[in-house]
Amino acid sequence: MDEELKSRASSLLTKLDLDGMRKHIRELEAESMHEGFWKEPEAAGRKMQELASLQKELNEGEEFALLLELGDEEQLKSEITRLEFALYLSGPYDKGNAIIALHAGQGGTEAMDWTQMLYRMYSRYIERKGWKMEEMDYTPGEEAGIKSVTLEVTGRFAFGFLKAEAGVHRLVRQSPFNADKLRQTSFAMVEVLPIVEEGGVDIKEEDLVWEFYRSGGKGGQNVNKVSTAVRLKHTPTGIIITSQAQRYQGQNREFALKMLRAKLWEVEEARRRSEQKELRGVYKTPGWGNQIRSYVLHPYHMVKDLRTEYETSATDHVLDGDLEDFILAYLKKYS
Repeated sequence: MDEELKSRASSLLTKLDLDGMRKHIRELEAESMHEGFWKEPEAAGRKMQELASLQKELNEGEEFALLLELGDEEQLKSEITRLEFALYLSGPYDKGNAIIALHAGQGGTEAMDWTQMLYRMYSRYIERKGWKMEEMDYTPGEEAGIKSVTLEVTGRFAFGFLKAEAGVHRLVRQSPFNADKLRQTSFAMVEVLPIVEEGGVDIKEEDLVWEFYRSGGKGGQNVNKVSTAVRLKHTPTGIIITSQAQRYQGQNREFALKMLRAKLWEVEEARRRSEQKELRGVYKTPGWGNQIRSYVLHPYHMVKDLRTEYETSATDHVLDGDLEDFILAYLKKYS
């Protein structure tokens, strides 16, 4: 085996600290066996999710160690690249959970259908990563597709990886909603925010205005006939959050506060970056003018990231959640 490759692999294996992972897993397993562990279901659930993510990371690390032992250079190179990026994610929220919101842009029904395609793409990617997702808010399109949807993604490095997806995504295709199958361009915006725990940002109760109403979205009888949906306004900033996907008002209140904390973090982060003006050149908030990726399905097949220049003609694979190469290219350039 090439000595340089062997050295990189050995160094990476040391940084992975498999023994440390095993110790942490044993501690979490012992904690989960304590009486009263499930008295606080949300906290217990987070612990179990952390345990599952750590176990998956340990399995991958052990497989990597085996590749090094067997001297499989080709697979080892691929795994080194992937694991190096994962370890390079050192931001304060990179290892944590994320909020991802999809919003249909210009293009009417076409854009709402495109947003639903993106929803499927990210659902498949999240599944591939072994993460979990839960809807916080959901607004269906008038005729088809999705107008907007907000998801909480739970998994190790969820924010670190998904932050590469923030921005405007453009689709070019033959319209399935037009009898003449004319070429159509549609836009959707993707927001990605970290989960900021209580205390992470300063929120005063007197700055919050709550409204409660009946959900108009999908759901059971309780969701649609009882005032379970919430609208939260933060008066100092004017930020408005809605949450209606959950069955009970308390759950929607909790999700709204999570989203507000993330939004306030984003405001502060944008202020900090605009002052420094040194992170990634000139900082750009993910907005409609900031197209990051183009998906062309007609007259040819191509997905191209405009920030990294990475591209592929395997559009079906990308839309089925095969995003890892795009995300790794982004992390390589910007992390």
